[in-house]
Amino acid sequence: MTAIATKTRCGVSRRAFLKTTVGTAALVGALQAKFPAGVHIAEAAGPEVTKANLGFIALTDAGALFVAKDKGFFAKHGMPGVEVQKQASWGATRDNLVLGSEGNGIDGAHILTPMPYLISAGKVTQNNVPTPMYILARLNLDAQAISVAKEYADLKVGLDTKPFKEALEKKKAAGKPVKAAMTFPGGTHDLWIRYWLAAGGIDPDKDIETIVVPPPQMVANMKVGTMDCFCVCEPWNLQLIHQNIGYTAITTGELWNKHPEKSLGMRAAWVDKNPSAAKALVMAVMEAQQWCDQPENQGELAAIMAKRQWINAPVEDILDRTKGKFDYGLPGKVVENSPHIMKYWRDFASYPFQSHELWFITEDIRWGKFEPDVDAKALINKVNREDLWRAAAKELNVPTDQIPTSTSRGKETFFDGKVFDPEDPRAYLKSLAIKRAEIG
Repeated sequence: MTAIATKTRCGVSRRAFLKTTVGTAALVGALQAKFPAGVHIAEAAGPEVTKANLGFIALTDAGALFVAKDKGFFAKHGMPGVEVQKQASWGATRDNLVLGSEGNGIDGAHILTPMPYLISAGKVTQNNVPTPMYILARLNLDAQAISVAKEYADLKVGLDTKPFKEALEKKKAAGKPVKAAMTFPGGTHDLWIRYWLAAGGIDPDKDIETIVVPPPQMVANMKVGTMDCFCVCEPWNLQLIHQNIGYTAITTGELWNKHPEKSLGMRAAWVDKNPSAAKALVMAVMEAQQWCDQPENQGELAAIMAKRQWINAPVEDILDRTKGKFDYGLPGKVVENSPHIMKYWRDFASYPFQSHELWFITEDIRWGKFEPDVDAKALINKVNREDLWRAAAKELNVPTDQIPTSTSRGKETFFDGKVFDPEDPRAYLKSLAIKRAEIG
């Protein structure tokens, strides 16, 4: 792997550009003849289509999509026909993206950031057939959590998993299974729980069985003893506490402060065919993200997310953590105004840093999802469309101080002192004690 360089997408050849320019000039001339006052000319430059089918999982980090639909931001930007459709699992999201809307699937989705890379490379698709994907924006930073079953309440498990390791070893010695649940192999929740376990010496492939459970099914599965811990977004961690089934060990921002999480992923074929519509979608999502991050909107945001068509959960399972209050479900452990509150817009939350894409690919190399010699730079150049994000930001007149000056956020430091330098990802990999990849 090599360092990430800023890329420029030309998009059209000089011949195509001249041809388009001549055609546009003729169109404008005809419109001016028919409409001397200039009305309707702007419509010629609008979205190629007015609808798109976007999938989501019932999680609070899909909030910007709920708001963009409910508050009319999609319609405002010329996309009134956007449908935001609930998916049963991340596996179903993948399958519907492969189908596309032409095959009664979806055009894009609220998605775990590594998934567009795994799908584009054919790592998680049927018969390993790639479906090219783009990432158009990030949807949020932080605010996932790792929860632990109530049977470990006396341990008060937190960042240090060494005591948890001892308890798991005793349980295994008694002939009982030990399991950690996440939402999709190689996805963000898989990587967070693996990092957390491995930092305390627990091998997530050898010392515990790692299983896949859809987010809305996490609480019910822990209630019947299916798993010992899980990693997922809200509201399922707080609902677990409200049902007195377990407690929050950590919020993922404690592992990596201001970490990237979900993204707006789209089928590359759809974006290539409808570039103006894709930009309109990004603009609508950006405005929704800005709305979500206004403190005065937190109550309404929680109420919107709780709706039946969105998360379909009691608003009390959503409200506190939306406002930054984290009750860990342990005596005396309540954090008001947590710095790890979900960020939809601030701290460049919406911008898809290429350096973050590189970390996800590097971690998926660590756990065997990608080969160590994968050309991560080439893959990122194919999937990451930060150029489209910048075009949308420019058209929205986003203030310059809210637009990153680089495609890299630089070095990232984790809770255990490990440092990821996007200029040298192999050094980071070599520093990790537990991994599947052989790094020379």
